[in-house]
Amino acid sequence: MESRKEPLTNNHYYHIFSRSIAKYEIFNSSEDYQRIVNILDLYRYADFNYKYSGFSELSIINQGAILAGLRKTENYLIEIAAYCLMPTHIHLILKQVADHGITKYMAKVLNSYSRYFNIRHKRTGPLWASRFKSVLVSDDEQLLHLTRYMHLNPTSAGLVKKPENWSYSSYSEYIGADSSGGVCTFSNLFDLSAKEYRKFVLDRKSYQQELTRIKSILIDNYTG
Repeated sequence: MESRKEPLTNNHYYHIFSRSIAKYEIFNSSEDYQRIVNILDLYRYADFNYKYSGFSELSIINQGAILAGLRKTENYLIEIAAYCLMPTHIHLILKQVADHGITKYMAKVLNSYSRYFNIRHKRTGPLWASRFKSVLVSDDEQLLHLTRYMHLNPTSAGLVKKPENWSYSSYSEYIGADSSGGVCTFSNLFDLSAKEYRKFVLDRKSYQQELTRIKSILIDNYTG
């Protein structure tokens, strides 16, 4: 396996990006999107050792018991600060909380979704263009602007007119519109209420300047 020039270190945040091979559309339905969200949620637990397909076949009672145990121990590989799922790629902001946590987590996530997608669509071969890309987020302000960039991705791509209309990002969690509890940990990151964060995202007056500030960690145009 290819080694990274700089190791991923614990208690730091990283912009994580992975694109499908040849920019192939790998999320084609609400079922596909929900599958990857569930995978993102479950594999952050170090003690979740099931294949997702096997876990999903368990009874609701057994699933609930397993989840209750995982949540009680809180033994995480990573914490998810934010995410945005696009038809051909995924953006994540992850905090590594266990040694090699991001690498282990991403291997499980990408492999699990690949198996699901290939079986569902009767295809073979790799699904992802390469190993996931990662860039260190250097400070809290950069982190805040990166979340806005990610949450605006669907509107920038013309998929929806408003970020709250895109169901496949953490934006609904940030603005307090997700009743499910969500998968992200961000309450201690920013001194903004849900209402203030919404205003921050929708106020694009100085957006270009902020893009310049965070361009070093915008890796979605990677083509290697």
